[in-house]
Amino acid sequence: MAVKLRLTRMGSKKKPYYRIVVADSRSPRDGRIIEQIGSYNPTIKSDDNVTLDEEKALAWLQNGAKPSDTVRNILSSKGVMERYHNAKLGK
Repeated sequence: MAVKLRLTRMGSKKKPYYRIVVADSRSPRDGRIIEQIGSYNPTIKSDDNVTLDEEKALAWLQNGAKPSDTVRNILSSKGVMERYHNAKLGK
């Protein structure tokens, strides 16, 4: 089973709100998920637009989950990708 970290769209029309979820890559965008690890609100223009459980995200990355491009950017801005690469290199 290929596992991905990706966004699931929530909210009403013209007011998007996304959840950062762990899902099987074969399931639809808003379909069945394994675990929710955070949220992203693009309508807020401050630094408070992302909430993330960094430990769960790091654990899923270490178990082989592949992030989507947008989730990779979010994880990079929060410093999770740097922690993942340092752990991978043994630092």
